[in-house]
Amino acid sequence: MPSALARVRQVARRDRDARFTALLHHVDLDRLRKAYWAIRPNAAPGVDGVTWEVYGQDLEANLHDLHARVHSGGYRAKPSRRAYIPKADGRQRPLGIAALEDKIVQRAVVEVLNAIYEVDFRGFSYGFRPGRKPHDALDALAVGIERKKVNWVLDADIRDFFGQLDRAWLRKFLEHRIADKRVLRLIDKWLAAGVVEDGTWTQSDKGSPQGASASPLLANVYLHYVLDLWADWWRSHHAHGDVIIVRWADDFIVGFEYRQDAERFLGELRERFAKFGLEPHPEKTRLIEFCRFAAGNRRKQGLGKPETFDFLGFTHICGKTRTGRFGLRRFTISKRLRAKLGEVKTELMRRRHLSVPEQSTWLASVVRGHFAYYAVPGNSAAVNDFRDQVTRHWYRALRRRSQRTRLTWERMNRLANRWLPQARITHPWPSERFAART
Repeated sequence: MPSALARVRQVARRDRDARFTALLHHVDLDRLRKAYWAIRPNAAPGVDGVTWEVYGQDLEANLHDLHARVHSGGYRAKPSRRAYIPKADGRQRPLGIAALEDKIVQRAVVEVLNAIYEVDFRGFSYGFRPGRKPHDALDALAVGIERKKVNWVLDADIRDFFGQLDRAWLRKFLEHRIADKRVLRLIDKWLAAGVVEDGTWTQSDKGSPQGASASPLLANVYLHYVLDLWADWWRSHHAHGDVIIVRWADDFIVGFEYRQDAERFLGELRERFAKFGLEPHPEKTRLIEFCRFAAGNRRKQGLGKPETFDFLGFTHICGKTRTGRFGLRRFTISKRLRAKLGEVKTELMRRRHLSVPEQSTWLASVVRGHFAYYAVPGNSAAVNDFRDQVTRHWYRALRRRSQRTRLTWERMNRLANRWLPQARITHPWPSERFAART
């Protein structure tokens, strides 16, 4: 027999205009328990200071109490705790860390809503969706650029999207599908809970805390109606040539065959965003020529090499294959590479008093994690460079442990070869994986 959420999914797929009036009963004890176990045990606590471990000491009683409060209307969302994480460009990204119970309820509700919205969302939307990873978006972009007639690329980013999201419009968008007032009130409680920073509570009438479990889904719902549906309609009604779209959260790439299509799309996109309180980032949104003829066209104009664009950690470059044909090349963004190496250097100096096996266990996990994401075809030079630079930082950290060290590069290379994984490409070519999944 199909599960309860499977039946919701079937109705959503069968009737694209259906509004669901009874959803909260799907947030049952089993779903709350599953949401608890999905939270990282070492996740930072919220304003109440309750950790995953402390809450789990009397888990069943706590979940029964939470379940009763959610269904009786007695549940109250706590404000998020403001925290900042450094960005690759040196700025700070604000995050809102929700209380543990809020994380549990948000995860459970998001799982229920995903049964509806995963049917509605467009295929070119990849960010924070079940079963979709950054490399799926990267594969789709690479295949689109190489197989479609893409000559111009719009590299777009939305300015302060999570801070400018209009809650009134979000509520209207949610009501297209959700008619259960209890679920809508839960979402209102999360958005209105405010933020605590340095002991001071502040409230905002717009935006969604970046970092909350429900924020990615709410962001996708908002952009589904503001951008995705409109862009899909624009592509079929106004474009004179091929148009490809790949979106990851508020960062998206649009490829065009003709420049006039690209310029018209960008102009109308600004008008569309302004209607819903959004704005393309003036510094991060740009239109560039990106095709097999870009190098020759720029040479005729006395310009330099073709422009590049960054997307999901990679710099995308107009390149050539070994046979001389046009080919997309992807390299690790240099800023990200330097920032990661800086973090490794700092942490190595902090751990230099530990034994070599202890250091190497941590360092190998860092290198292995870097390879798991960045070791794509064509990026072997950057992957090798990362391992070499990590080895250099490790060498300096070990030599700093004593003024009478006998560590030589010959011995250091033996240590690196023994403990650090060798650099190798771990991902298939984009066309192969895209064809297998799509």
